Amino acid sequence: MEKTLDIQAVMDILPHRYPFILVDRILELVPNEKIIALKNVTINEPYFQGHFPGTPIMPGVLIIEAMAQAGGVLAFASLSPENKGLMYFMGIDKVRFRKPVLPGDQLLLELEIIKLKSKVFKMSGTATVDKKLVAEAVLMASIGEEK
Repeated sequence: MEKTLDIQAVMDILPHRYPFILVDRILELVPNEKIIALKNVTINEPYFQGHFPGTPIMPGVLIIEAMAQAGGVLAFASLSPENKGLMYFMGIDKVRFRKPVLPGDQLLLELEIIKLKSKVFKMSGTATVDKKLVAEAVLMASIGEEK
């Protein structure tokens, strides 16, 4: 797999589509190890209409979802073709939000595989803006059967 992926390549891997695709580009991908992804946060995001009017802040759950989507790309790059299917969240631990994410920010998502057993992934993730930590979490997911 290539080291970087544009949005078209990301959409070839992930089933997510507008308005729920939260990864714009993969900057670095090392299967079975790590991924660095980018999410450009713009005022045009539909959730800013209600979160919060006059003070737009990216919801923390969507920062975690962006991490999970980047982790999904890493997982699919790490599996053999016969093991691929939909990815399902199993758990989220040690979640911390450090700073608000605002329109105009570039969210850098970095995930590393901590453990891989069969089709179950455990990854450690961070989200930064301008090299400042905005969120961190440990994510667990499994690959289901492809339909």
